[in-house]
Amino acid sequence: MSGFEADNHGVSISVAVDNKTLADFEVLKKPKRNKFAFACAILASLASILLGYDIGVMSGAILYIKDDLKISDVQVEILVGILNLYCLIGAYVAGRTSDWIGRRYTIVVAASIFFVGALLMGFATNYTFLMVGRFVTGIGVGFALLIAPVYTAEVSPASARGFLNSFPELRADLGWRVMLGAGAILSVFLAVGVLAMPESPRWLIMQGRLGEAKTVLDKTSDTKEEARGRLSDIKAAAGILEDCTDDIVQVQKQTHGEGVWRELILHPTPAVRHVLICAIGIHFFQQAIGLESVVLYSPRIFEKVGITSSDHKLLATMAVGFSKTTFILVATFLLDKIGRRPLLLISSGGMVVILATLGLSLTVIGHSDKKQTWAVGLCITMVLSSVAVFSIGMGPITWVYSTEIFPLRLRAQGASLGVAVNRVMSGVISMSFISLYKAITIGGAFFLYAGVALVAFFFFFTFLPETRGKTLEEMEGLFGKLVGWREEAKKMKRKRNEASGDGIGNDQIQLGKI
Repeated sequence: MSGFEADNHGVSISVAVDNKTLADFEVLKKPKRNKFAFACAILASLASILLGYDIGVMSGAILYIKDDLKISDVQVEILVGILNLYCLIGAYVAGRTSDWIGRRYTIVVAASIFFVGALLMGFATNYTFLMVGRFVTGIGVGFALLIAPVYTAEVSPASARGFLNSFPELRADLGWRVMLGAGAILSVFLAVGVLAMPESPRWLIMQGRLGEAKTVLDKTSDTKEEARGRLSDIKAAAGILEDCTDDIVQVQKQTHGEGVWRELILHPTPAVRHVLICAIGIHFFQQAIGLESVVLYSPRIFEKVGITSSDHKLLATMAVGFSKTTFILVATFLLDKIGRRPLLLISSGGMVVILATLGLSLTVIGHSDKKQTWAVGLCITMVLSSVAVFSIGMGPITWVYSTEIFPLRLRAQGASLGVAVNRVMSGVISMSFISLYKAITIGGAFFLYAGVALVAFFFFFTFLPETRGKTLEEMEGLFGKLVGWREEAKKMKRKRNEASGDGIGNDQIQLGKI
């Protein structure tokens, strides 16, 4: 070994090399984003976008449905919100179906069901017929909400999982039937496109199909080294020996959901209990803060501030959709750079201020005999801001976080529990908003939502660890202590630094003290 030490303007540099020149040291470059995984995530995201399409279109279409079918406010609440309860059926069935036939073909099932539902809604001639279409569509959306984030999380490399898994969070009077029925076209594209997608490598390994899983991992990882590491981690999680190199192996573990509910609900380990609390909590608060009321009933909010024309209300509603789409795109680029926790805390904290301000402006407008221009402007600004701040954090991160934290063996059913809580709360919020604001005023409703958002902020701060950059299999070591997870995260970071060569070795260059 040879070594030298030089002093240059007060900077001491010590170099230790093992018969190597500086030319032998390679500069580590950040791997390029995997284009194949990106394409798969885009196709899978179409499944979850089915719900976004339905919500966005329904908020505008309901203006015309109410006049055309002559339905009451209560019927409007039920029509808008009932889809979320129907989703429960689809989400429950999808969890078991995806473990049985695979993630990819479950997406085909979701698209097929949504196709039928969209056609039924498009051809509806009365309220009952329309509700039948909502029922079928709800089941399809339930399938989609579960399987799209699970598939994307399992196929994506850790370096881009947040970016790829946030896409699902991504209207001119054509007649409400066309607006609703056009969703069938989107489902056809999804069903055809899924044929070009690979199966989830984690599901393949759960079935003992190691050869196929290795091929998929090679295609969807940033580097060959990462592919080997992901394969090793998944094999360990599935109970397969590390040195097993067969293409097909016999897997003894239960792979179709048997016993999973017992491990999730009845006898969870501390780690699983922590994961479950985080997943259910983040889904609960995503809907409980009432953002869906802002999106679905934005025409009524704008009516309260003096926008009475149906065309103007529709344009204002489209502005809400534009704001949401724009900031979801911003979030996709921040999730893997800033992390989940900072964006969640910024989003939930921002929602407290925005919802309280929206409640204040609506209260002023409601108690004033004259038009308060400043309050009207503030109200419209807060509506658009609420969608933007929600879409940069709580919107996309809920789906990313809740799918990536579950262990492999529990992922499908665990994710279905989160979806169930999400849809129940969404149904409660959307089906009660009109009745709520008639009972406590529309300003009071948003003050209530602001209070819930404040509780959400403290929940996220206390219980949710950061998961950015960690493999899905590393998550199990991060959870287990509800309020003591920070120390475990620090240990994990130290181990990563040591493994990546932050310590002093024979082939490293160390800068001495200044």
